[in-house]
Amino acid sequence: MRRIDIDIGPDGDLAIDAVGFSGPDCEEATKFLEEALGETASRGRKPEYRQRARVQSRQSLGRGGNRS
Repeated sequence: MRRIDIDIGPDGDLAIDAVGFSGPDCEEATKFLEEALGETASRGRKPEYRQRARVQSRQSLGRGGNRS
């Protein structure tokens, strides 16, 4: 499950955590928040950033066709 966690510290500092995202998807998911909140002081990348998003694809080969 994907979610975005926002932690607000007692000093007002914010930490944004994109949970369940991999690769650059996390940056895309939080981009609107970073733009709305202003300057980013620092950015860290979790190990999930280096993982490729899993893409599943299925291919079915039909038995149809014209066999003459």
